[in-house]
Amino acid sequence: MQKKNNKVFYISLAVVFGIVAVAMLAPAEFEAKAKGLFNFLVGNFGWFYFLSMFSFVVFSIWIAFSKYGKIKLGPDDSKPEYSLISWFAMLFSAGMGVGLVFWGVAEPLNHFVNPLAIEGGTAAAADFAIKKSFFHWGLHPWANYSVLALALAYMQFRKNKPGLISSIFIPLIGEERVNGPIGKLIDILAIFATVAGVATSLGMATLQTTSGLNYLFGVPETNIVRIIVITIITILFMVSAVTGLDKGIKWLSNANVSLCGVLIALGLIIGPTVMIINAFTNSLGLYLSTVVRESFQIDPFGDNQWYGWWTIFYWAWWIAWAPFVGTFIARISRGRTIKEFVGGVLLAPTLASFIWFAVFGTMGINTGLEVAKEAIKSTSTAYFVVMDQYPMGFAISLVTVVLLTTFFVTSADSATFVLGMMSSNGNLNPSTKRKIIWGVIQSALALSLMLVSENALGMLQTASIAAAFPFVFIMLFGMVSLVRALKQEKVGNIERIK
Repeated sequence: MQKKNNKVFYISLAVVFGIVAVAMLAPAEFEAKAKGLFNFLVGNFGWFYFLSMFSFVVFSIWIAFSKYGKIKLGPDDSKPEYSLISWFAMLFSAGMGVGLVFWGVAEPLNHFVNPLAIEGGTAAAADFAIKKSFFHWGLHPWANYSVLALALAYMQFRKNKPGLISSIFIPLIGEERVNGPIGKLIDILAIFATVAGVATSLGMATLQTTSGLNYLFGVPETNIVRIIVITIITILFMVSAVTGLDKGIKWLSNANVSLCGVLIALGLIIGPTVMIINAFTNSLGLYLSTVVRESFQIDPFGDNQWYGWWTIFYWAWWIAWAPFVGTFIARISRGRTIKEFVGGVLLAPTLASFIWFAVFGTMGINTGLEVAKEAIKSTSTAYFVVMDQYPMGFAISLVTVVLLTTFFVTSADSATFVLGMMSSNGNLNPSTKRKIIWGVIQSALALSLMLVSENALGMLQTASIAAAFPFVFIMLFGMVSLVRALKQEKVGNIERIK
């Protein structure tokens, strides 16, 4: 087995280092190729992303209420390893992380100013802004995580297979093929998608942290400052990852959820409280009444640029994060039933995201069209521009910079832990050396993409989409494989569990 470990590890290293080298040595060509690939995927496969993501939602809901819902992810007598609160805190921190803070104000304001086929700045634009934010951060991304994490947890704890993405294909193609070149390719793709997806968020976090420090304290937004920020954060998350799940990652995840609660409470107090509650209620109704239609909504006869830069990008981004978040959620979910698992992964984080966007999106829209236009000039400072319009805005922004840092650390240390697992034949406790290597590589990729182009965020987005595309097929076949495995469960066994 060690031979396989080393082969996957070294090939993955070579692939990632190759990408970093190309980005550093030929930035113009790298950016041109990345944009070309992005346009090709958006223009030709947007429909595929839509169909795939909707299938994940349907599958998750179906399997939770099927006869398999009572099956435990582990032996029948197994108990959950973590409390419900800590479990939710860890999966939420890994699944959304810095993206929620980065886009919590910026996305609703972008839709408010430039809605699709609606006049900007109107009440209809405001409805559109919150509803679309709910859609992009609602059931679809969490269902995307759920299908992969469920298959992994089932094979890992119920069937005692390695914690690798390739393990979910054992019921479909057999263990011999999974241990061969096909399995290695799947695991290498998973590592590549994880590194690219996490690098996107690390880059976003660095941009927003430096922007926040500039806005609050006048710290210059230079490459030197960004290097210092990402270096400090890298040291912090590697220390956390090395200490393991039960100490660093668990503690920070609980802190993240607590800080989110504090910010939401402050937003409700100093913001337009009644408007926020009304916006949440109204947007929830709009979301539930249109979610199926919007799951397939694309313009077959016009320009799909809006969908490409918003919905399709998001779907690709969530898919790029699926191997990392799915592996991490599976790792912390031993002992839970399938129904409990889907409820915790699909519904609770979706509701939390809705509350976040209702609070901060409404606070942004409430400042008016002119402030909104000013805020979206720079996505990384949109949140701070809006908070500056409210009492205690400086204090809230300061707390947010702390939350950005803890989210940054949690996402990165979770990814480092997972990459260590993926490159160590699914070892549930990978070596410190391997975790440190992947921690440095993640940060190096994020920095290289930021430093070689002024359009740093665009390059990071494009890299994420490119990494995600081949993984869609892995996830779709993974659902088929899980169903085949579940059908092999003895009917009497299922009845006894009930």
